[in-house]
Amino acid sequence: MAAMTTSCVSAVTAARGAARTSAFSGSRAAFVAPSMKAPSSSRGVSLRVSAGASRELWLKGSNVAPAHLDGTLAGDFGFDPLGLGADPDRLKYYQEAELMNARWAMMAVTGICTTEVLGIGGPWYEAGAADYDFPVPALLAIQFPVMGIFELKRIRGWLATGKSGVNESFPWDPIGLNSASMAQKEVMNGRLAMLAFVGFGVQAIVYREGPLAALKDHVTDPFGNNMATNIMHIPANLGM
Repeated sequence: MAAMTTSCVSAVTAARGAARTSAFSGSRAAFVAPSMKAPSSSRGVSLRVSAGASRELWLKGSNVAPAHLDGTLAGDFGFDPLGLGADPDRLKYYQEAELMNARWAMMAVTGICTTEVLGIGGPWYEAGAADYDFPVPALLAIQFPVMGIFELKRIRGWLATGKSGVNESFPWDPIGLNSASMAQKEVMNGRLAMLAFVGFGVQAIVYREGPLAALKDHVTDPFGNNMATNIMHIPANLGM
């Protein structure tokens, strides 16, 4: 009887020890396993990927670009330091918004330079204060509805087709110039025009001249006519 009791106690003790060992091993495996698993969500994926050697990026000598800028968009040089285009839907909207602002800037820069060369009207920055023998309320009453209708059609067409257009034509390409190379040139020239227009505005405040007149003065006397020498004229030009 004593021997049987001793055997039972030994068996129970051994079973308890095995259970404890198994529980400890299981908890250890459960603790280690998550670190062994690959991340299942996109948040674990790197936001930057290596670009091909033939791809030109905004930073010379670099071959790393954000993952969402894979070179398929026109004018994509891998520049998005704030990650604004990480959302695919927002990226498409930003692309269209850039194109619209670029087109307006190209028309504005062309118009400013052309009117200055031809001597039409006064300085471009005073055009808004000129009298065109047309009442401002009547102008706004026509301009707001007309531009609103065209803009509403444009945004609806873009949402439906993903292409820029006018009225019912998406894309709008009356002379057949739509191509990947032309899209690239449009974006590049548009970005340059946006920078130029900002420069025209700053130049008008500082120098109170049109861009071509200011360029002529600078070329004639680069040390006497530049941003540094004319920055002190801002209070006088603004009537302070």
